[in-house]
Amino acid sequence: MTAARERREREAQESFDAYYTASAGRLISAVYAVTGNLADAEDAVQEAYARAWLRWDTLCAEGDPAPWIRTVALRLAVSTWRKARNRLRAQFRHGPPPDVPGLAPDRVALIEAVRALPADQRKAIVLHHLLDLPVAQVARELGATEAAIRTRLSRARRALAVRLDSPASDPAAPAGARRPTPTRQNRKGLPSP
Repeated sequence: MTAARERREREAQESFDAYYTASAGRLISAVYAVTGNLADAEDAVQEAYARAWLRWDTLCAEGDPAPWIRTVALRLAVSTWRKARNRLRAQFRHGPPPDVPGLAPDRVALIEAVRALPADQRKAIVLHHLLDLPVAQVARELGATEAAIRTRLSRARRALAVRLDSPASDPAAPAGARRPTPTRQNRKGLPSP
């Protein structure tokens, strides 16, 4: 092997390692938000990066490898739904899997609320808000128009606001407690009758 080739391979390895370190955690969070299963999210992301390594030079030459890796990870994660039947059978035999330790109650409530969204809204919310992608890029990745993505985001935000603002989502709120309704004020700043 020539010295130039060894240098190129070392630079590619360093480039890949740095990229993986900087982006893997965020992608796992995004895929987890879509699938609702941390193990599946980690597996899908790991496989996506393994596939990216095989064509790393090509992906870097084409520009940013993030969309390709994200697409592969999401497709792998969604394909795990086909395996759900086997997981359900195992759960009936062995009981439910243990809860993910160490998550704050508000984070658990957010994850549950996002998981309750329809798949198209969930993907749009994750790509736009968790991965900070602009609406145009979300539209390209999901194969929809920008107007459709804005509609999905609007509907998802409304659904999340309703779900997360309800007293049932606040574990510290006593049963039957309601949040105070803000009072209307007139021009002088006094409460309206």
